[in-house]
Amino acid sequence: MQTLEINDYKPELIPISSDEIELNMGPHHPATHGVIRIVLKMDGEIVRSAKPDVGYLHRSIEKIGEMVTYAGFMPYTDRVDYLASVNCNVGYALAVEKMAQIEVPERAQYLRVIGNEMIRISSHLLSLGIYTMDIGAFTPLVHAFREREVFNDLMEMMAGARLTHNYARLGGVYKDVTDGFFEKMEKQLDHFDNFLVEFDKLISFNQIFVQRNKNIGIISAEDAISYSFSGPNLRASGVNFDIRKAEPYLVYDKLDFDIPVGRAIVGTLGDSFDRYYLRIEEMKQSSRIIRQAMSQMPDGEIQSKISKKFVPPAGEIYMRTEAPRGELGYYIISDGKSVSPARIKIRTGSFTAMTALEYLLPGMMIADVVAFFSSIDVVAPEIDR
Repeated sequence: MQTLEINDYKPELIPISSDEIELNMGPHHPATHGVIRIVLKMDGEIVRSAKPDVGYLHRSIEKIGEMVTYAGFMPYTDRVDYLASVNCNVGYALAVEKMAQIEVPERAQYLRVIGNEMIRISSHLLSLGIYTMDIGAFTPLVHAFREREVFNDLMEMMAGARLTHNYARLGGVYKDVTDGFFEKMEKQLDHFDNFLVEFDKLISFNQIFVQRNKNIGIISAEDAISYSFSGPNLRASGVNFDIRKAEPYLVYDKLDFDIPVGRAIVGTLGDSFDRYYLRIEEMKQSSRIIRQAMSQMPDGEIQSKISKKFVPPAGEIYMRTEAPRGELGYYIISDGKSVSPARIKIRTGSFTAMTALEYLLPGMMIADVVAFFSSIDVVAPEIDR
């Protein structure tokens, strides 16, 4: 038997290509804002191709909707986007109410608007705070979360919960506001309007932050429409479209507010900075909306009387609303016999935004991918459902 000396061993050398390497961004990466995976092929620090790999958070929520009653599905809608649960509650309620022609008391409609806009502010504060942290600035995150905690406290006064609120009901809302709520809300909004000015000084126009975001991930109006972008991502490209104005629901047609659009503030129209700053401007408008809703709110009932096991007439409906991450639409089919929907399909802004990454990321530097991904503000549950 032949024995080999150590010096006789000659390992086989595996040729290594210097052209491209495959890099996994996620699924467990802080900059992906959830369990999301993007497979990047890199040439040095330049992205050559990108492939989103989603589904890590899939929970069959649409199938669950076909197994419970119409009213019983309401708590599940919290999980469509746990950062915007009231918007998800209200969107579903409006779809069923439209299908069944249920009248909602006016006071309940105003309460829904206040809840929607509080959550829009809360969601944007979290988004922008984490955005700045992704870029490398930690202090703005602390300031943003401080303000968000106050709105969470107010939401707890209103709904009894701080994150998954389950606030809407078919025909109204869970409960009325308690004494002192409006006074505390007014005080917080006075403070918050000043905070937004301070936030601009702290980070928005910080030169390092500006340089990291201007002219990054430019999306033209035509491309934004082609990619089916909606909400802030669509408006940041200069498209003036907001469902609250275009197809008013609740009492939005009775309220005076502006629709911010991208303005190429420091760079090119539709860049990452425009997407960032549009959310700052949206929070200012949400503050205006809440103030008006409080001043206009009538007395009266907050809930229509309907059976929890009612059956809508046979038919189908699609109802869309303006959520923090864009169009949130519920498509529901009723067979007219069952207490459960025959079919539920949910459209979300995050899912459609993810489909554009394959076309938008190639050519970017790896550091710019982080900035761009934060600027489109996707959240994992909205992608996978």
